[in-house]
Amino acid sequence: MLHFSKGKKQRKENAVNANELLDSSDRALKKGEKEMETTLSVPSDWHLSDEERYVFAFHNSQSPKLKVNQISIYGMELSNTENGLEVTGLIRSTVVKDIQFGKTTILLLDGEKEVVARKEFDLAAIGNLPSNSARPWTFVFGQEDIIQNPDAELNDWSLAFELKTKHQLDLEESWEKSIAKETKDSLERIVENAPSLKPGEVNFMGIAAKVNDNQDLVVTMLIRNGADKNITLQQIPLGVKDATGEEIARGTFKLEDFTIKANTSKPWSFIFPQSMVKKEQLDLSRWQAYPIQ
Repeated sequence: MLHFSKGKKQRKENAVNANELLDSSDRALKKGEKEMETTLSVPSDWHLSDEERYVFAFHNSQSPKLKVNQISIYGMELSNTENGLEVTGLIRSTVVKDIQFGKTTILLLDGEKEVVARKEFDLAAIGNLPSNSARPWTFVFGQEDIIQNPDAELNDWSLAFELKTKHQLDLEESWEKSIAKETKDSLERIVENAPSLKPGEVNFMGIAAKVNDNQDLVVTMLIRNGADKNITLQQIPLGVKDATGEEIARGTFKLEDFTIKANTSKPWSFIFPQSMVKKEQLDLSRWQAYPIQ
């Protein structure tokens, strides 16, 4: 999809190393220090006017040099439409071999590098991108892709590839200050070895259950956020079953601004007072805690 229209201009570029984006361990893709220029590359079946070719070639000549084995998007034009935003840029590559893209998430950033819009595009449509080349493309962000409307007119902006970061442990400040290093290390191993989350998935994973000295049931859960946005929970209704399969406790827990950051897991302990525990003898050799719908 390629359109050219005059709009808000910028000259910023976000370059990444090829291995970070292509998820490759190919030694040939390691970053080099040599700086390279790119040449405009337009497939023969793309019917561009001479004016369009001139404009794209001019922008490519104005773009900064890249180091060997880098990939970037050089933003050219941004236009508001009734349905969202259209952003035209040059996808540039100094990878030492031809590359092909698949489904790739593209970010529109403001001048403070805050995400304005995010969308997954199937970039297989741009075709084979030769080494040291630049290919024009228009990214269309619908209203549903716009995360925040900038307070001021968006004159300072850039496009960037979203790099998938490793799912990480996120601790509340109270936990960070109170738990031992061994406990934190153990939680990090649990997060690392937990089953992968689907994009956008949020789930609860039980990691510990015990009865304390007051005969209260204490259940520690890992709240896992597989979404690319922070989530805030105000209350959590939970039920617990023991090894017999019987529900042994149920309650609703109110939380204050309890936020689980994007692509992180946060542990939290929920205390069911003895009065909420339905059985005297609990078999916690196996147990299950679950959110109540």
